[in-house]
Amino acid sequence: QVQLVESGGGLVQAGGSLRLSCAASGTIFSIDAMGWYRQAPGNQRELVAAITSRGSTNYADSVKGRFTISRDNAKNTVYLQMNNLKPEDTAVYYCHADGIRVPSYGGSSWYLGRNWGQGTQVTVSS
Repeated sequence: QVQLVESGGGLVQAGGSLRLSCAASGTIFSIDAMGWYRQAPGNQRELVAAITSRGSTNYADSVKGRFTISRDNAKNTVYLQMNNLKPEDTAVYYCHADGIRVPSYGGSSWYLGRNWGQGTQVTVSS
């Protein structure tokens, strides 16, 4: 079983910073892409940032210049540094992984189980 566990959420005032972490546990060969999504009450889940195993990144327009995504491939961990937080950043932040390779007899295969973390709450007060 592969699990994604987020940490680092909390309550912060507008203009403050938080750093989220997400570690993928289990026997994993590699993960193609990891990313962060967020969902506020009544809203759809939206992509915040994503990063490939080679370091290519993608950000939502609303967080460009404020958030930075990074990853440690050896640790199967992705981070989201959030600076200059705004009240509209308030949401549950979810870690996601694409293209998880796990061991199988004679090689590896795609992991077909759940590839979402449980979510971590980020609340930004004004």
